[in-house]
Amino acid sequence: MPPTQHRSPLARLLAPLTATAVAAAGLVALAPATQAAASPDISVTNTKAHLDQLQAIATANGGNRYTGRSGYTASINYVKGKLDAAGFTTTVQSFSTSAGTTQNLIAELPGGDANNVVMLGGHLDSVSNGPGINDNGSGSAGVLEAALAYAASGQSAKNKLRVGFWGAEELGLLGSKYYMNSLSTAEKDKIRVYLNVDMIASPNPGYFVYDDNPAGNSARDEFTSYYTSKGIPWEYIDVQGRSDHAAFRSYGIPTAGIFSGAETLKTSAQAQKWGGTSGRAFDPCYHSSCDSVSNLDLTALDRNIDALGHMLWLYAAKDYGTTTPPAGSNLLANPGFESGAVSWTGTSGPITNNTGRPARTGSWKAWLGGNGATSSENIAQSVTIPSTATSATLTFWLRVDTAETGSTAYDTLRAQVVDGATTTTLATYSNVGANATYAQKSFNLTAYKGRTVSVKLLMSEDSSLQTSFVVDDTAVTVS
Repeated sequence: MPPTQHRSPLARLLAPLTATAVAAAGLVALAPATQAAASPDISVTNTKAHLDQLQAIATANGGNRYTGRSGYTASINYVKGKLDAAGFTTTVQSFSTSAGTTQNLIAELPGGDANNVVMLGGHLDSVSNGPGINDNGSGSAGVLEAALAYAASGQSAKNKLRVGFWGAEELGLLGSKYYMNSLSTAEKDKIRVYLNVDMIASPNPGYFVYDDNPAGNSARDEFTSYYTSKGIPWEYIDVQGRSDHAAFRSYGIPTAGIFSGAETLKTSAQAQKWGGTSGRAFDPCYHSSCDSVSNLDLTALDRNIDALGHMLWLYAAKDYGTTTPPAGSNLLANPGFESGAVSWTGTSGPITNNTGRPARTGSWKAWLGGNGATSSENIAQSVTIPSTATSATLTFWLRVDTAETGSTAYDTLRAQVVDGATTTTLATYSNVGANATYAQKSFNLTAYKGRTVSVKLLMSEDSSLQTSFVVDDTAVTVS
């Protein structure tokens, strides 16, 4: 979490008093806006193991996991490996900062309604002078373990589950801002809730719930109702846009979050309620070299990851109703690839801004093949076609150039629809007749309305002479 130097001294003085005053009313159970789901027990042992690994990464990389440095890259690789192994589709999103190039990591669990996205996140970077194990190893480890537990549970999510691990939060919330700026308006509108997790294992802990986006925000009330049901006193806190929920909130997406305290001093009333030491910071090692694995309260961590798991199970199953996009709207995310590989799955590498082949529009495209060697590449994206649609159409623009000659199809590109265990090939293109100009292709997907399917492009190239299949400006539109 960034420091508070931009906050006025008066605001900092009043914050604990305001929170304490509101808490008296907050201890009364609020009627949850969503039916309560079974609350999972997220493993604190597994979460602590993630934190031990982040500590080892920091120790091996100059004592920190700072944006743009090797410790942060190693942190991204560790989290990505865990999510990949659990079946998530992961995307690394690179962007530039004053500290150099850094990354966000976005992961989605296959299945669920892509028009209703439930998102959890936290920042993965530390400050430059410490390993950042509470801030924010605790939050990112909690998000990771909750996501892994959901994938292992066998639950079938009604909504699309997406998790984000943000870079450069300590430089001014840059990662989450970059991510939101990379989304089209249509994709932002699909995010139904964003839950932020930033510092949840402070050694002198409190139990705070964000209250800076209260209007019509059932997620805030679900958090407080959960804590009340477990007999855990809580307080509202206005974190004043100091964490990654701010980019989502500014667009109007409902946000909520939990927090165990940073540099503010615990009051005597708070110490009486929660235990710990009054007159001492909730985290005396905040933004310091001592923010290591020894700077954790595992009871607070255990309680908070269970709260997070409760919210994940609850919102993954929440009924947002049937959403019918406006006629002509594009159901595919990042359809022109201008955000890189975001929202697309498949082989690493085809989605590129390499100038060796031109994009139809913009700078990015999907360049499949062109290797001149035996290879197979694919890209895919899942899409939910509303049951209320009267028609659905897949279109994309394709450019084919080749060094092959003759009438034999040596290299091919298949346009496919994957519906559960059934794969249907809509068309096959090859080196035969290639003319290196873009042409639009169109297919009727109306038969798949009411279903979530995957649109897939699969390239196969033989051992000699290249054929490049370049795809741009994709769309699935409904009417």
